[in-house]
Amino acid sequence: METVQPETKQRVEELRKLLIEASYAYYVLDAPIMEDAIYDKLYRELQDLETKFPELITQDSPTQRVGEKPATGFTSVRHNIPLYSLENAFDVDELKTWDERWRRNAPRSEQVDYVCELKIDGNALALTYENGVLVRGVTRGDGVSGEDITQNVRTIRSIPLRLNLDGIKLENRDALENIEVRGEAFLPLDVFEKINQERVSSGENQFANPRNATAGTLRQLDARKVDKRRLDFFAYTLQIPGMDDASIANNHSVALELLQKMGFKVNPNKQLCHSLDEVADYYQHWDTERLNLPYMTDGVVVKLNSLALQQELGFTNKFPRWAVALKYAAEEAPTRVENISVNVGRTGALTPLAEMQPVQLAGTTVSRATLHNSDRVAQLDIRVGDTVIVRKAGEIIPEVVRVLKELRPENTTPFEMPTHCPVCGQPAVREKGEAVTRCVNTSCAAILKGSIEHWVSRNALDIRGMGEKVVHQLVDKKLVNSVADLYDLTAEDLANLERMGQKSAQKLIDAIEKSKNQPWGRVLYGLGIRHVGSSIAQTVTEKFDSVEKLAAAKVTDIEAIYGIGVEIAESIYKWFRIEANQALIERLQNAGLQFVEVQKATSSQVNQKLAGKTFVVTGTLATITRDEAKELIQKFAGKVSNSISKNTDFLVVGENAGSKLAKAEKLGITQLSEEELLEMVKN
Repeated sequence: METVQPETKQRVEELRKLLIEASYAYYVLDAPIMEDAIYDKLYRELQDLETKFPELITQDSPTQRVGEKPATGFTSVRHNIPLYSLENAFDVDELKTWDERWRRNAPRSEQVDYVCELKIDGNALALTYENGVLVRGVTRGDGVSGEDITQNVRTIRSIPLRLNLDGIKLENRDALENIEVRGEAFLPLDVFEKINQERVSSGENQFANPRNATAGTLRQLDARKVDKRRLDFFAYTLQIPGMDDASIANNHSVALELLQKMGFKVNPNKQLCHSLDEVADYYQHWDTERLNLPYMTDGVVVKLNSLALQQELGFTNKFPRWAVALKYAAEEAPTRVENISVNVGRTGALTPLAEMQPVQLAGTTVSRATLHNSDRVAQLDIRVGDTVIVRKAGEIIPEVVRVLKELRPENTTPFEMPTHCPVCGQPAVREKGEAVTRCVNTSCAAILKGSIEHWVSRNALDIRGMGEKVVHQLVDKKLVNSVADLYDLTAEDLANLERMGQKSAQKLIDAIEKSKNQPWGRVLYGLGIRHVGSSIAQTVTEKFDSVEKLAAAKVTDIEAIYGIGVEIAESIYKWFRIEANQALIERLQNAGLQFVEVQKATSSQVNQKLAGKTFVVTGTLATITRDEAKELIQKFAGKVSNSISKNTDFLVVGENAGSKLAKAEKLGITQLSEEELLEMVKN
């Protein structure tokens, strides 16, 4: 084996530096410093040297962006810090209402600054950097957990594989080596159009819009296909786990500047505004100017600039109080109503739907729109044959805005909600005080199908391959009458379904079996209790770590959980009082489903040496991984941080500990070997 000469190693480092600088100038600054032909020549030289001397390959090398082997699937991982969605405002008046609301929570605030950023129509990502190197890229998912798509994220050229910390003059600059960055992956419009042209040429269906195309691209198993799509990325949040962000940057605008210096692309159209009037001017300016942008945007994100004020205001159960998405008015279009049908959902709700002549809205073809309930139908006085104005609420959900009654044909008749369920024929009921009419027949096929579709969905039990068509066949053939029946199915049962061979049937049985390992939080969400979304289910199961404890809880016990209101608490309480639901729980327990949350620590387990103490783990450990060490610390009520500070109690030191060890010694922080940590846990 040929020995690596010092000059070869030096040349490889030089080539990497040149290529990284050229890539940053081209993809982030949009100011090329090198001709394509020269870049390609240098890239090939580096590639050849790394092929000849594989020991010189590093994780952050430009040649390592695109993996050669396709992934077999994506793993769901919990976010280090939850990704909250934003509250929406649809005009300046609603913006003022938001402003008044946060001020009530921070009455001492007077003059404040706001940062306005264009709301990019793409997909949110959370990026984790350790020791300055990108180690994880995760989709937003439900905000609590997302899919680990690191292999695909590495292909996005505007995301640095290694942070550029040279030239950043800060006393605690080392803290920037271990950070989390949030931002939006998106497809530029010209790239999107090119992709659709290629799909038409190859006989494939076109993507409806850039957001859908971005989502589909990020979930490709083969990173080489992702690389060809040329996704882009704007960073918009810098988070430093375990540290007060204000020690690095005291406001959001400075944090954005830091992100740019570290190698990220930050939207160039951001603006610091000193009053709400300036925010309104920015919003109105981009209402028309956004049509000239090379990417899609559907609004403006307004944030309070002060990070201290952000921290003081905190979050509601769903949103940060210090930010709002100020949306633009949705695009509208006229079309004609051809039919009004009624859909029955998994909760039995009867929802009227307008079936219309297809019309283009915000880049998608719309032919159906919800009419919500009988009150909305009466308010619109919508009839078959009417010409209506349709728009997309939040540019996502199609809705009928108004009826053009002057164009109404003669002899039309008002639409009336059915008095009986259109699926099972049983009487439909509208409870006092509710706008929704419901089928209350628990044996209704539509309710059963909806319940099973919810149970197998990605955020619930995630049974891959159990799509809508399979669910409908199982119910129609009376193979299942509840979600519990899924766990009695055999490969022979499934093999008799349409387009389901023996191999596919066995694969689906394996997926059903695998779902038994899903945690208690997902199981609770899958049960489909009204008002209990995936985030609420996770919050509830952290408090009530077994189904027995939750079933025995009073309304006041459930309502006492932060973020859980009386409506949710009553819904959960009533659900567990129903005998059929109790029987369902028993069957699912007997089938092997998880109804107990994995314990982090019991009072008897908590070792006072770990409880409430802050640990940092560094270097390579001998018998366990760093992630396993962190899980062990958290299991016994310890806290884990990614960076050393005066608040750190212990540094767990492995081989090649690096700069954290030096900083710990300077601050006089107690050091533990791996053996000492394990002994501490054992005791």
